[in-house]
Amino acid sequence: LPACWDSQLCIKDLHFAGVPVRIYLPRELSASKRRGVIFIHGGCGIFGSIRCYERVCRYIARKSDSVVVSVGYHLAPEHKYPAQTLECLTATVHFLKTAETYGVDPARIIVSGDSVGGTFAASVCQELGHRTDIPKIRAQLLIYPFLQALNFNLPSHQKNAGVAFLSRERTVHFILKYLNKDCSLKEPVLAGSHVPENINLKYRKWINPDLIPDVFKLGYKPPLPALFLPQVHEKVQELFEPWFSPLLAEDAVICGLPDTCIVTCEHDVLRDDGLLYKKRLEDNNIRVTWHHVEKGFH
Repeated sequence: LPACWDSQLCIKDLHFAGVPVRIYLPRELSASKRRGVIFIHGGCGIFGSIRCYERVCRYIARKSDSVVVSVGYHLAPEHKYPAQTLECLTATVHFLKTAETYGVDPARIIVSGDSVGGTFAASVCQELGHRTDIPKIRAQLLIYPFLQALNFNLPSHQKNAGVAFLSRERTVHFILKYLNKDCSLKEPVLAGSHVPENINLKYRKWINPDLIPDVFKLGYKPPLPALFLPQVHEKVQELFEPWFSPLLAEDAVICGLPDTCIVTCEHDVLRDDGLLYKKRLEDNNIRVTWHHVEKGFH
């Protein structure tokens, strides 16, 4: 659906290197180049659209007097992973290169997204962190992002296992749908049977309930060790890729990230993903601003 007319914004549907985008440009003339915001919508990679986030993007453009680019990546499973990440990356690079065409300062562009949009935003920033042929991303804004698929038994998973809209079980169900996998794999993945011991040991320094502040662990019960199932592991190899689980990126990649803002919600299975990523970035001297919504839901 086309955008509705807006008295304060000029809204255009374009393609950035073949990727559909909707751009929101403030109508009022500016004495200097504006800031740019790339917004990547949520929806587990299988739902959502530019149209669904129309009001959000208008609000951001108006309130921050910024040029907002909403990325209309194609959805899975018709467009297979990692097509979504690649399209977000392509649109971001295009905007960084052509920002001045839209009255934007290329040194003042942030990449943002909510839920899986936060995943894609994190992946884009990791991919571009050490590039020298394009302007640097000024900051990333990750709104309750999904960042790892190794451990679904963290304190936030236990506490919010049955909370709508995104229950613990539904989270893994949507992951398997997104990757076009057999949903019968849900139970062993929830239990952690897809992760061999060597991978558990490798990433324990980054994905570990001990790294979660005590205030967020009230009532938490460490689960019993899961029986490793090699046949399950073989079918879900994508879960271990940093493009799918940005929390698994090496320190050399994390060190190249821009200033970061992370938003978490108390009643959200993904809360601890954000908390763990916050700690990882801070441990690598990345400046992080954290906003926690105590009564917030995913």
